[in-house]
Amino acid sequence: MKHSAARVSVDQRQQFEQLALPFLPLLRRSAVQLTRDSQIAGDLIQDTYLKAWRCFDQFTPGTNCKAWLFSIMYSLFNSGYRKAQREWDAEQIAYLEQEYERWLDQSTAPLGSPADRWDRVGPEVSAALEQLPEDFRRAVVLVDIAELSYEEAALVMECAIGTVRSRLYRGRKLLFAALLPYARSEGYADQEKADD
Repeated sequence: MKHSAARVSVDQRQQFEQLALPFLPLLRRSAVQLTRDSQIAGDLIQDTYLKAWRCFDQFTPGTNCKAWLFSIMYSLFNSGYRKAQREWDAEQIAYLEQEYERWLDQSTAPLGSPADRWDRVGPEVSAALEQLPEDFRRAVVLVDIAELSYEEAALVMECAIGTVRSRLYRGRKLLFAALLPYARSEGYADQEKADD
């Protein structure tokens, strides 16, 4: 009997490693964006994988392990890792949205895919992302960085798909508005006008 129990444990460990560990780098990057602190992110990832291991018997093989892991991470973050967030009032959000709309109206250059935008401005995007209200930042991180589908992000965020789409739309607008000064300083806005 002991030999059989040990065998199940070894099989379970191998299955867990095969299914869950490949997502470690992706979860780590997302945890850093969530917590805004690499040490806290490390703790969050450790706790995420510990909880995932303890609950692995509840995971249904063949389902989406990435979304399952993100759900665990966000649940842990919401229950204990959330630091005091900067409060944004409606006027700040409205102003940034207007700036984004104005910038879009002035530009005819294609914005490219989210990955193209991340590659083009890297650290500046990370800094701007940290300034977003939590709900909008979470949607951008899950969909644009972690590349979860709307359905997967909705599961992780425990909300409707329409809410994910709305938060993502507003989050992207706020992100672009926050990056507008950088884009102007680097000549992106002027360059786009010259391309007309």
